[in-house]
This record gives sequence, structure tokens and C-alpha cells, in this order.
Amino acid sequence: MDDPTQLLEAASDFANYPGLLSDDSARDFLNRFPLPLIINALQTQFDVPGLESTLVACLDRLFNTKFGASLIPQYMPFVQVGLQTDSQAVRSLACKTVTCLLENIDNDYKVAVRLIEDSNIYPLLLDCLINGNEQVAAVATDAIKMLAGFPEGMEIIFPSAKEGGTDLAIFASKCSSLGRVRVLALVVKLFSVSRSAASTIYRSNLLKLLEAEIRNADDTLVTLSVLELLYELAEIEHGTEFLSKTSILQLLSSIISNNSMESILRSRAMMIIGRLLSKDIIYSFTDEPCVIAVISSIDGRLQSLEPSDRDECETALESLGQMGSSVQGATLLLSGLLPAARHVIYAAFDRQGPQGHGKQLAALHALGNISGETRSESNIILNAEAEENLRRLIYETASRSSKLTPSGLFLSVLQQDSEIRLASYRTISGLVARPWCLMEICSKQEIIDKVTNPSTETTKIGMEARYNCCKAIQRSLTLSSRVSADPAFAGIAAKLQEAIGMGPYLVKKRVEVQPIVETADRF
Repeated sequence: MDDPTQLLEAASDFANYPGLLSDDSARDFLNRFPLPLIINALQTQFDVPGLESTLVACLDRLFNTKFGASLIPQYMPFVQVGLQTDSQAVRSLACKTVTCLLENIDNDYKVAVRLIEDSNIYPLLLDCLINGNEQVAAVATDAIKMLAGFPEGMEIIFPSAKEGGTDLAIFASKCSSLGRVRVLALVVKLFSVSRSAASTIYRSNLLKLLEAEIRNADDTLVTLSVLELLYELAEIEHGTEFLSKTSILQLLSSIISNNSMESILRSRAMMIIGRLLSKDIIYSFTDEPCVIAVISSIDGRLQSLEPSDRDECETALESLGQMGSSVQGATLLLSGLLPAARHVIYAAFDRQGPQGHGKQLAALHALGNISGETRSESNIILNAEAEENLRRLIYETASRSSKLTPSGLFLSVLQQDSEIRLASYRTISGLVARPWCLMEICSKQEIIDKVTNPSTETTKIGMEARYNCCKAIQRSLTLSSRVSADPAFAGIAAKLQEAIGMGPYLVKKRVEVQPIVETADRF
């Protein structure tokens, strides 16, 4: 094309067309400018300002139409060349084109996968993952993840006979630190595709790559990146099962116990452990002594922290709270002569002024989880030892304070700012399932007045937390034969019922329309 101006203008209009493009629009555009002409211009017209970026954006939108995607199989050589070019924009387009091919092949994915295999596309995607810029690496990962969604695609990524060129473990060993992190990020993405893919990754020992990077903690940034990937991995539904079969928990525990480690690494390790141990299923795959050792590492860290280590302290409390959301986790946190949950309970009612606000807030939310606010009704109460330690620690905390009783502690936190009140509602909602706590709540009229007052909270989340707290107290009252039979508590039950009947949000009493009578104006 001697004069690309017309193509440039048309491609710009097509790329910037507002809304979705129809197949008819794509067909009309290609009738004017056939695909070979566009590709040729992209490959030869390097000196035309703005042409490359415009054509890349145009082709991106074109291939995202069903008609445009149907043309991709005819232009696989273009995809091959695009994946190997020096232009990052064209590389990105080529990676996206592979994804479009897999998404829009009229449900015949086997044809698409065969085209990718025959054109040797997968090794080129890996090269883009390692050597491309951040955007290219991201879209290359998306394309490989899409490929892994098909059984034939998994065979390309994980061939039965290991091939050095594409074997991810060997591939990672030859990369720079950035390249290794990108390979590990790909492994995590593939892990999330399905349980079958996760099983393949586990059998391929690819999770050991993560373990190796954690052990080699010379580069803080790399270690932090790997911990972020582990945090993502721990959230995947089937991740817990496979991670529990590795030494990840022990490695994370060693990071927490290592005083020479950066504080941010210890904090991330604690958050990962909290996320993992918040799921009851992990206790089916992990030995209890291992979990106890992990909890002990956080307990030991909390004991060694200075008052200035506020951020790490808050993270440790949050991680204990996450563990406590599961029945097994809460039980272990409240077991033994010195239960780890003591740190949470002490901090929850320790008002240290503005400097300790975050610590108290984290502790109250953690106590809400441990006491069962997030668990189903049938799973709130724990075993006898855990329940006795919970009761003892709260009464012990009260006796050491100026409030003297648990009811005094509860009222004191309800009288603080909105964030603390929100966490307090959650804590009371969980604890009030215990008869001793119900008696403490009902023994102080100010607590009932506070939680039933619809104008106390002004935010949606605060209103809902207060309302749920009312429902939890009312439910416990109803179930308690001792309290419900006492006429002295009838007024409390009625007040709670009235508050619940009003709903969670501020309800103004109905105001009747009043007629206004005015004297007529006279001359």
C-alpha cells in the first residue's frame, strides 16, 4: 500500500467505535481492507506514525468478533511471527489472538488445540511469558491458562514424556529471578483451572519450586512475590488439600520465628497461614502437632513484639482470627495452659488510645471469629476445654481492668468509635451463644439500650452488624430456659423484639399528613 492514510483513518474509526462491534461491521471493514493487506501494512509500514498501535487495536477488536475469530485458523503463520517479533504491542496482540482462537472456535476446541500444537505456539507463548514486558507476560499467561482448560491442552503443557524445552521446572531453572516468578505465577494460574490440573501440577513437583524460592530468601522482593502467589494459591478451593501435602506450613512457620527476616515477610507468612487454617478441611490432611507448631510460632512472635511493632502485631492478631473462623482452628487457639487466643482477648479490651486503636480493632474482629460469629449455629460452641478457657480468659481480663466484669468490658467497647462498635457487635454476636455471656449482657441495661438504638449507627455495615447482634441476643434468650423463665428479662426480650421488627436500617415513625389552614388574603 503506497498511501496508508485511508487504512489508518478507517482502522482508527473501527478500533474506537463505541460499544460492541457486530459481525456485519467486521465483515464490511474487511471487504474494504482485506486481512492480508492489514497484516502486510503492520509488518512493513514501520515509519508511519501511529500506524502500528492503531492497527494492533483494530485487529484486537476484529478478532474479538465471531467473524474475525473464524479467520484466525487461516492466519496461524501471522500468529507465529507475531509471537516472535520485537514489538511488544504486536506480541501482546498475538497472545490475545491465541485466546480468541480458543474462545471462538464454534465449540470445536480440538481443532483449535491441534492448530496450536501444529504451529508450535505453546513454546512461543512461554517465551513471551519470560521475555515480554509486563503486559505481554500477562496476556501470554491468560492464553496458556485458556489452553489448560481443555484435556488436549493440558497434554501440550504437561506432556507424558517430559520435554526439556517446555518442562516448566527445567524452564524455570534457566530463568532470571523475574522469569522464575513469572513461571511460578503461571503455575498458580494453572492450579486454579481445575482439581485435575492441580493434581497434575502436584505430581509434576512444581509446588516444590515455590518451596525452593521460600527457602532461598536472599532476595526479599522475590520472596515477597512468591508469598503473594502462595496467598493466592491458599484461596483456591482445592489448594488447601495439595498445599497441606508439602512443607509449606513448616517453611512459613520458620519465617515467622526468624527474627532476622524482614517484618513484611513475617506478616505475609502469617496471613497465608491464617487463610489456610481458616478452612476445616485442612485439618483432614495436616497432623495436629504441625498445626500446633505453626500456632506456637505466631504465639512466640506476639510475645516478642515491642509496642512499636504495631503493624506486625495487628497482622498476627488478624491471622489468629482467620484461623479461629474454623471450628478446629478456634479449638486449638483456645487449648492448652496458655492458649494462643489470650493475645486476642487481652488486646480486644485493652484501650491504649489512638496508638492502640488498630490493634484493638484487629483483636475484636479476631475474637468475633473465634467466638463463632462467622460459623453456623451448630458450630458456634466448641469443646469443653476450649469453652472453659474462653470464659476464664474473658473474666480474667475483666478482673484486671477497671471494669471488673465482662459486662463492663462489653459496654466500654460499645461506647467507642464506629469501627470499634462494629467489631464489638460481631464479638457479642458470637459470645452471647454462651449462657454466662448472655447473663452478662442482660445484666447491664445500658448494653441492651445501646444495641437496640436504631440511631446509633449511620453506615449500612454498622446498621446490619447492630441488627445481627440484636438477633443473636434474642435467639440466645429464646433458647435459654433459665433466662426466658425469669420475668425480670421480659422487658429486655420485648425491647429486642421491637428492635428486630424495625429491621436493620433506621426506620422513622410514620408521620401523618397534617392539614394546614391559612386565612385567605384580602385586599
